[in-house]
Amino acid sequence: MKEAKDNIKFNSYKNFIINVFIILAVAIVLSRIQFRVDLTEDNRYTLSDATKKIVQNIDEDLYVQVFLDGDMPIALKRMKRSVKDMLDEFKIISKRKIDYEFINPLEVGDAEQRDAYFMSLYNKGLNPINIQVNDEEGGKTTKMIFPGMLINYNGAEVPINILSNNWLSSYEENIQHSIEGLEYELAQTISTVTSDSIYKVAFIEGEGELYDIEVADISYSLSRYFTIDRGVIGGKIGVLDDYSAIIIAKPEFEFTEQDKFVIDQYLMNGGKAVWLIDEVHVSSDTLAAQGETLAMYQPLNIEDMLFRYGARINPEIIQDLECQVIRLSVFTSAEQQQMISTSWIYNPMLVPSPNHPITRHINRIRGEFANSVDTVGLDPAIKKTILLTSSTTAKTVTPPMMIRYSETENLPDESQYAKSNIPVAILLEGVFPSAYKNRMTSQYVDDPSYKVLTESVPTKMIVIGDGDIIRNDVEVTSSGGLSPLSLSQDNNTGEPYGNRDFLVNSINYLVNDNGLMDLRSREVKLRLLDKAKIRNEKLKWQLINVICPILIVVLAGIIYNYLRRLKWGKANQ
Repeated sequence: MKEAKDNIKFNSYKNFIINVFIILAVAIVLSRIQFRVDLTEDNRYTLSDATKKIVQNIDEDLYVQVFLDGDMPIALKRMKRSVKDMLDEFKIISKRKIDYEFINPLEVGDAEQRDAYFMSLYNKGLNPINIQVNDEEGGKTTKMIFPGMLINYNGAEVPINILSNNWLSSYEENIQHSIEGLEYELAQTISTVTSDSIYKVAFIEGEGELYDIEVADISYSLSRYFTIDRGVIGGKIGVLDDYSAIIIAKPEFEFTEQDKFVIDQYLMNGGKAVWLIDEVHVSSDTLAAQGETLAMYQPLNIEDMLFRYGARINPEIIQDLECQVIRLSVFTSAEQQQMISTSWIYNPMLVPSPNHPITRHINRIRGEFANSVDTVGLDPAIKKTILLTSSTTAKTVTPPMMIRYSETENLPDESQYAKSNIPVAILLEGVFPSAYKNRMTSQYVDDPSYKVLTESVPTKMIVIGDGDIIRNDVEVTSSGGLSPLSLSQDNNTGEPYGNRDFLVNSINYLVNDNGLMDLRSREVKLRLLDKAKIRNEKLKWQLINVICPILIVVLAGIIYNYLRRLKWGKANQ
């Protein structure tokens, strides 16, 4: 009997030691195997092939500083967890060449040092927000945080603002949209800072386009991704060949046939273009100085080109009841003036398409004397997508006509604003016919061996019936210089606009063929708790969550004791 017990004890020790060695061996093997399974329905933890390719090709170590730490509302904590999960995925795919750190700027030094640190983050391009958190005394405290990141790679530092700020969406929806866009923002920025070659984008000059100070804000934003140049075409064939895209920003003079031919052949060779065109001339300076101005039809000699490519900008101005609120100075008496806020129907708040990666989840676009745009032709080789429209309460007026600030004194007749979703911006994709097909072109080309292309390779362009979408306001500084204002918000009310995001996304979509823009269409379902169900079934779920774990533990103990008695009872017989 004693010998049998000794054998049982020996076998128990032996089995224990063997099991320990097996567990250690398995743990060592599994620690060297990278194996992850995404069990979510919407594959929120699965990186796209385009992202994996970018991250796997990183040559040097990349460091990410995330300024999303400390005491925050639950929704921001959820976003922080999503950022951490995404960075962990990037770290694994990059074979640990990517590292990151979460930083709480509120913990930096004393108040003076903290203010200086905040200013440095703002100057680097991170946008702060104010949040309310609970303090130790049970009250509310307002704190400033910077929901963004700084990507550091090979001496370069690039900011990413990760919090969506669409004023038409709820707080929870903005958080969700931010989470949906995380992979795109990270992958696009990493692709830019690690790329050996940088795409070049040119602003065309020579036909009275906007000055560089008037497009300074968008130029700075685009410089994160591209090399930005400006220049005159001068009728020189091939002068645009080095550029991945060109921007034609609100020209005022007619294009020469030589410049048109150069642009046409650039597009035929696969070049991309953004046309921001006003077919109706309205002098904003005259309107501001005199309170009125004359709107006149202004052909630019490019109408035939755009028509051949599949678009027509109509010489008419959109008036929209959903419009910008502006500040006007009015006389309250013979000598006294007062600033008032009033709706200005000539500055429509354009509606982005919710279904395209360029415009998905961006704010309304501020327009100014916008023209409608039509698609023309039935060429199946050209795909046409409407990107921006008016609201559902709009109408159009045709020049010549006087535009006066005094119009704001009268309430608009809403019954006249019956047009809905008037197109203002159109994306054209496909194979385009040349505007110079079946035309004599020898006068435009000095080289007799040059072969004129009559059909393009697959390419893209965007036609926008509003040149002011890209124009930022300019203020005079105390020293007498000029300083560009933000394109992404109203300078009086602080209301956010989507102009900058729309234009940056447009150029990225036209130029980058790595498939990253498709990530902006990614949707992560927002699964919120049913508040009504929680309120009505609160007691039931509390009992389930409290009693069920206890019952499981008790049942497991009963089963364990029963099996133990069964085993050792047989061994003692």
